[in-house]
Formats: sequence, structure tokens, C-alpha cells
Amino acid sequence: MDEKLYLFDTTLRDGEQVPGCQLNTIEKIEMAKALEMLNVDIIECGFPVSSPGDYKSIVEISKVIEKAVICALTRAVEKDIDVAASSLHFARRKRIHTGIGTSEEHIRYKFKSDREDILRRAIHCVKYAKKYVEDVEFYAEDAGRTDNEYLARVIEAVIKAGATVVNIPDTTGYCTPYEYGEKIKYLCEHVPNIHKAIISTHCHNDLGMATANTIAGIINGARQAEVTMNGIGERAGNTALEEVVMAIKSRADIPVFTEVETKLIMKTSRLASALMRMPVQANKAIVGRNAFAHSSGIHQDGVLKNRENYEIIDPAEVGVNDSTITLTARSGRAAIKHHLSRLGVELTNGEMDEAYDKFLKLADVKKEINDDDLLLIVGVNRSSKSHRIKLKYLQVVCGKSAVPMATVKLIIDGEICTATSSGNGPVDAAFSAVKMLVHRKISLEEFLIQAITKGTDDVGKVHIQIENKGNIYYGFSANTDIVTASVEALLDAVSKIL
Repeated sequence: MDEKLYLFDTTLRDGEQVPGCQLNTIEKIEMAKALEMLNVDIIECGFPVSSPGDYKSIVEISKVIEKAVICALTRAVEKDIDVAASSLHFARRKRIHTGIGTSEEHIRYKFKSDREDILRRAIHCVKYAKKYVEDVEFYAEDAGRTDNEYLARVIEAVIKAGATVVNIPDTTGYCTPYEYGEKIKYLCEHVPNIHKAIISTHCHNDLGMATANTIAGIINGARQAEVTMNGIGERAGNTALEEVVMAIKSRADIPVFTEVETKLIMKTSRLASALMRMPVQANKAIVGRNAFAHSSGIHQDGVLKNRENYEIIDPAEVGVNDSTITLTARSGRAAIKHHLSRLGVELTNGEMDEAYDKFLKLADVKKEINDDDLLLIVGVNRSSKSHRIKLKYLQVVCGKSAVPMATVKLIIDGEICTATSSGNGPVDAAFSAVKMLVHRKISLEEFLIQAITKGTDDVGKVHIQIENKGNIYYGFSANTDIVTASVEALLDAVSKIL
């Protein structure tokens, strides 16, 4: 029978170490609540001795999280542990995560010490943390480059001192999957009291092997995986939560299960991306915009016949409504027919051949074909419908001491409509005003700004994805005024609903 794998999420600690991804307390609470909804087992909320802000965040998160274990990181320093214990005062379930470097590099150059001293300090920090909490996790920093025999000595000693979880980090992302898996296996076979603790993986992605190393560790006996949403983290990032969870769910030969609510993965990914101002790369596994998109004609035909021909994961399992069949010069007739059918257009074989020839000529020039292009190709002009809604006037007020306000004037079916609204910023205020006028319940699923040119007169391209009644609509625009581009992109998407 498969065993449970505990998910230890460190988005709020290791993930927040990415330059520019720092969160305030309110944002950390929002992210922590989302992680609890996702049903992760442990949430590492910060390094409390590092700053008053980290300390306060752990205190406040502890007050609102009910199920997940709240974890605070420390060094092998008594003051660190004192502060961590204090920050966890309100936590219903609490853990202190303490440890020290064990590789020769760390022992010689970081601590200027020797193996026996490091061993003593490791034992002491666990015993000291044990005075405050029952659940103590010990990390052997840079375990990936630590000699296995010495690592086994340290792990045996800290378990004897009271560690309930032993973390084996590949801190520099140096290990290969085989090497890391063998390290976990070695500990299982050479640490006599290893059955008294849970082995945890904590892998970094410097060589692009974080998830592979984590899976190798799990196969060889680890029963906790330390991960972050979207794989964010120090340098090249950490193991991505979504990759580990879906690898386990997709493969019967990985002998564990998780209790993660997988249908909330995409929603949580987007929240992390928005709060941390860290866009998810389009080709990112599981949560990237193109993860379930198909542009090759062969792939499109195969997916339309049977999704499993080219998809090992049902998009719905991670909270994505459906696969995307993108129309490009590589698309085949099956994709064209699929989109035309969706738009209510049926063609004979001869008409399809003629339309496909026109499609290929346009696709070579335009790169990506939208619904309006496709309808024009087959002689259906819906420009009057798609432009039922136009932007006539936009004014925003914002600044350091001003409440962001936006006034939007739209022409809808020839009638001029005006609305004014406030928001968290000029774009949010403008979007709120648009929503007041279009009378549609829409939710913003994705908002991406890309620079096209360089300089202060830069042209920004905005890509928007919205949801209405379970359907997804896309909108695009480009302008030197990014607020105007954002509103026009939203209207482009809304016009497809209308």
C-alpha cells in the first residue's frame, strides 16, 4: 500500500528569497491561506530572527491557519531558536526547523571548524529546540556535497537528540538524480534509528534537476518533500510543488500519495505569481500558459481524436478548463475544422481545402490566427459584432498620496456609457469601471505585460485571459500607455463574450 508523502511548502521562506519577490504581512497571510486550501501539510513561513517583518508575519499567520503545521527556520544558534519559538506562540501545530552545514566546504570555509564541533552543535541545536516544541526538523545544509558516512553520523545523532524530521538538502543543486537517490538509500540502510524520523528532500534547481532529484529521493525512502509554488526560490529556484504532486499522481510506480487538492493548483500558482510579481514562463510544466496548448498539426489532430494521445494529465485535474488548440502555420485541417465548428461554421471538403490554403498564407505572415481572422478567411465578417464595444475615453488619477481612480467612457452598440471607479492601482480601477459598464460577471485569470521596444516611449503588449460562465476568453492590445493597452485588451476579450 502506498505511503503518504508530506508536502512541506517553503514558498513564504525560500521562495521569498528571490530578489523582488518580498511580501508584506497581509500578502503572506493571503498566500498561507491559499496553501492551506491547497492542503499542504507544513507551511514554512519565514526566518523570524532575520527581521521584525518576518517575525510579525509568522505570528499573524499562526493565528489564522488551522490545519497545517506552521514552521519557522533558524540557524544552530540559541537566540534564533528562542525567537522562532516566540513567533510560533499562537500556532495550533508548530515546528522549529534548525540545522547547520555539514559539507567540507561549509565546515572549512563557512564555519572555519571541524567535523566533531559541527556534530556537537547539531546535537545541541536540536536538544535546545526540543525544549520549546515536540516537532523539530533538522537540516544538514549542503548535504548533497556531504560525505555519506559523516552525514549518516550526524543524522543518527540528531535523531537520538530528538529530531522528528531530518532534511537532506541539495543546497547547491549539484547532485544528479542517481547520486541523490543513492544518498537517501544510504541513510535508510546505515542509520540505525532512521525509522524514528521522516526523511525530507530539499532540492535546488541549479542544474535543472530539482524535481528529478526529489522523485529519486522519494523512491528511495524520503517521505517529506520541500517545495515551492511555481518552483520559485534562491538562484534557479526550488523543486516545484505542482511538478512533484502531478508526477506522483500520474505514475503508479512512485509508491506514495499526497493529499493536495490538485484542482486548486492553477489558482494557487496564479496567486503566487501575482503576489510575488514573478511571471510564470509560458512553457513551465503543469502551470505554464502553454502546458496544455497544442500548435503542431499532428499533435492537434491527435488531441482532438483522443486527449491522451498527447496529454498525460487531464487539464481539469489542475484547474485548467481545457486544452488550447492554437492556430499557427503548423496547424492542420483538424484544428481549423475544430475552431470553425466552435464558431458555428461548417464547410464542405472543397470549401475546407480553399479555406486552408488561405489560412496558411495568412498564418505565415501573422504568426497566430484568432477567431476574427478565421471567420474572414471563410467569408464571415463579424467585425460589427466584435466591435460592439469600443473605448472612447479613459482618464486615470494615481500617485503616492492619491487613491487610484479611473473614469471610462465606452461605446456599446452605439450608446455612450460612462463609469468611474477606484481600485488598488490605475489598471485595477479602470478594470472595475469597465466591469460596471459591461454587466458581465468576469474573473481575470491571467494578466501579462511584455515590452516590445526599449526606452521611455516603450510599447507594451498586454495579454489578458478572462473567465465567464466557465468559458475562457483572450484579449490582446499594445500601446505606449500601458493602462490604455490593458483596458483595450480587456475589451478585446469582453467583446468575444458579447
